[in-house]
Amino acid sequence: MWVKIQLSLKMGTLCHLLLFLFTSEEACAESVIKSVQLIIHPRNEIERGTNVSLKCQAEVSHKLGSHPNYKYNFYKDFQPLNTDQTSSTDHLYSIPDARMAHSGKYKCAVVIEEQKKESSVKDLTVKGLQTPVLTVDKLKLREGDDVTAVCTAEGEIGSLTFIFSDGFEELYTESTVSHRVERQLALTKGTVNIFCYYSVKLHSTIERSNDSNVISLDIQELEINPNIKVNPSTYVIEGDLITFSCSVDTTYQRNSDLKINLIHGHTMLSLNMTQTDYKMSAKANDSGEYECISRLGGVSKTSAMNITVKELFSMPFLSIHPTEVFEGEHVTIGCQISSFASERIRKDDIRYSIFQDKTPVINGSIYSGTAGKASNGKYICVAEAKGIIKKSERVLFEAKVLVSKPEISVDGPVIMNESFWIHCHSDNGSLPIIYSLKRNNITLNRTEVSDLHEKASFLAMISTPSDISSYMCEAENNGQVSSKMSERLHVTVIVPVGKPLLTVIPVPGNIEEGSDVTLICNIPKGSPPISFSFYGGSGTEIYSITVQSNSSSYDLSAVNRQHSGNYYCEANNQADALIKSDTVTVEVSLAKWKKALIAAFCMLLVALLVLFIVMRYKAKRGKREMAAKLSIKPASPKSDDSLTLSLTHDTHYSDHTGAELHFDALTGKVTYGT
Repeated sequence: MWVKIQLSLKMGTLCHLLLFLFTSEEACAESVIKSVQLIIHPRNEIERGTNVSLKCQAEVSHKLGSHPNYKYNFYKDFQPLNTDQTSSTDHLYSIPDARMAHSGKYKCAVVIEEQKKESSVKDLTVKGLQTPVLTVDKLKLREGDDVTAVCTAEGEIGSLTFIFSDGFEELYTESTVSHRVERQLALTKGTVNIFCYYSVKLHSTIERSNDSNVISLDIQELEINPNIKVNPSTYVIEGDLITFSCSVDTTYQRNSDLKINLIHGHTMLSLNMTQTDYKMSAKANDSGEYECISRLGGVSKTSAMNITVKELFSMPFLSIHPTEVFEGEHVTIGCQISSFASERIRKDDIRYSIFQDKTPVINGSIYSGTAGKASNGKYICVAEAKGIIKKSERVLFEAKVLVSKPEISVDGPVIMNESFWIHCHSDNGSLPIIYSLKRNNITLNRTEVSDLHEKASFLAMISTPSDISSYMCEAENNGQVSSKMSERLHVTVIVPVGKPLLTVIPVPGNIEEGSDVTLICNIPKGSPPISFSFYGGSGTEIYSITVQSNSSSYDLSAVNRQHSGNYYCEANNQADALIKSDTVTVEVSLAKWKKALIAAFCMLLVALLVLFIVMRYKAKRGKREMAAKLSIKPASPKSDDSLTLSLTHDTHYSDHTGAELHFDALTGKVTYGT
């Protein structure tokens, strides 16, 4: 028991300490909201006019002895509706005399200290709209008068839309938050039965009330119907004088507010015909409906009559013959009509005039002349009779220009045996122009051009230079009668180069070191300038030049053995067809002095060889003579292949020692022996 008291004291001390540091709402919660409930009384679905109460009831647990404050919030369609603060555990929100606009989704919330809890959402449905009441300020009125109508739905709230109607025709519509709408209505003649009703929009549905009471209005018609008269009749001839008169009943004739207008189509002819008539001279385009319109206040009445106006004569038209005229040719311009009113005029009564660019050309119906620049322009003819003047449509006349002499030209260089373009063009001439390419007066091709700046182009080819002058160009735009021929085509023709021939001087077999060699490259044909290139023994270019002739040369000075090899040349011109010559082999031989030196050297060698042979021959001969003088002894038993020669002491070849010479007969060698 003591332990519990001590624990309680400690908790109390801690709580008081927290209360000292913080507010009581933040530190120690003395109440707990368990649940919140919304109760709708008498029920969720009611009839219009019922008193409804919404009760928000909270179930709360709180500390003994505490008295918390309850804050109640009510919501309709999730929007704040009402807020109250009380110490009671429930609170009422009243809706007296409920209307359909009170229908919606309701909920409430309870807030204690920092706690908040909401109830579930409940639907309230109010059925029935009251029947509106219609009132007017008068029951009898005259046509054009306004009536003030008031539609009232007493006590109805919310966003309402009021409609005034006359049977199936809506007269006026207005949306408002008021339960009453007032409007001035303009009604037509006769008896009109008007009523009103209203509608309320609830979420996605629209609820419509019953129709109000019906009020019958008697509208007296204004007798201001105009009377239209035409003099002399509704059928007249162009030029006749027509008089229109418009009038209304004498009761309103002197009313200063009465206005009478005469209208034809969209044109108002007279602003006020209450006192005077309207007169005019009839024209062909005056046929049609004429209206007299009378207006008094906001009321207007109409009477109409059709008028037919016959043409005194038809609209003139201008003609040009022939339709296509070239400069210098004859042209006729005529003016005439297709019909006229014979009961009023004769054909001779019509006078004609022809104008060119507003300048008179002739007072008559026919103009003849020669086409040219002076006759070009816009023409119009005028016909006149009994004061009626009519003009034809404007006609543009331009004399066609004969084609001028064409010029013939080519595109780029003309190369023999290659295709090229020939162009023909005339600076002047009416389109279209037909161009023909001719060769020796034979037509090769034809083409038509529809643009004065465009050239006619033809593809051609020649096999000899002289063929180029056989081409001519013909242009025509009025048949062969006015065709023009160009000059003959004169342009430079490029002849491609023929196969070049390389000539070596001196001839390749007679070229010695130190001599000068000339290479000559010549072509059988080709238009200058000609570009020649020479190539040496190693196949590299050694010289190139462009000349105006069909040959070129290159000199090799003091050639040596290194100049030996294969030589060739190439030729080219504007035809850009490079041609190569055959290869010529050049062999450079030794110089004559070198040949003589070699010959002398060879002769010296031969002489030395002969001397050697002679000397050797003499040496061998001496040996044979010496051998003949020597005596021959029998061979020793030790040697079967040798002879022993004994020299006496008196011989020229004796040895003072008495030595013996041994001669080998097989080898020819002589040796000494004892």
